[in-house]
Amino acid sequence: GTDHIDLVACKKHSIQVANTPGVLTEACADFTIGLLLAVSRRIAEGVSRAKKGDWPPWHPLWMCGPSLNGSTVGIVGLGQIGRSVAKRLVGFGVRKIMYVANTPKPEFEKTLGILEKTDLSTLLHSCDFILALCPLTADTKNLFDRNAFSQMKQTAIFINVSRGPVVNQDDLHEALISKTIAAAGIDVTTPEPLPPSHPLYHLDNCVITPHIASAEFESRNNLGILAVNNLLSGVIKG
Repeated sequence: GTDHIDLVACKKHSIQVANTPGVLTEACADFTIGLLLAVSRRIAEGVSRAKKGDWPPWHPLWMCGPSLNGSTVGIVGLGQIGRSVAKRLVGFGVRKIMYVANTPKPEFEKTLGILEKTDLSTLLHSCDFILALCPLTADTKNLFDRNAFSQMKQTAIFINVSRGPVVNQDDLHEALISKTIAAAGIDVTTPEPLPPSHPLYHLDNCVITPHIASAEFESRNNLGILAVNNLLSGVIKG
């Protein structure tokens, strides 16, 4: 994205700005599903417990988590990554995918068959899993705050693979420790890197990864190639 660049200043000084759209879509979609499963099936927590020797005799409900199969998933931001995530979710047998976006996607709804456009409040109240995949704008900054978390189910799992500032992290921490929501997984934070002393790291029901959704060899190679082509295009065209 370009949200970390002063585009007004660049324009004022005739500095060309280019980005690399599309090349990271599939990698980020894969990662979103992976993070969702890591949280819902408590994989990260399980690894931590095994390393500590916290491995008691088998119990039918120990380390259990909710299933994607038959669930309702909400996607906030149905851009390229959001649509790729939605396609993958179909394979997990989800019952319905609700989405919030600036423009409806009727053809995509028809293709998937289980996709439904709605408003944010309805999505928050209705969904078992909520995925933030929206761009950072003035409208989405702190979109997920105390008010948003209070509208979610107590069993809801929240995932953010968009931008850190779309979430109020203090409110997320409060929602997790008060069990307003069940768990969260975030690949983006404010600031980055997030200091190791941050209280979110100390919660078993929060998985934090260091902004690695696009960390796939093929995607990063394609990103580099596109970035170089952008640079060459700017130099040649002036």
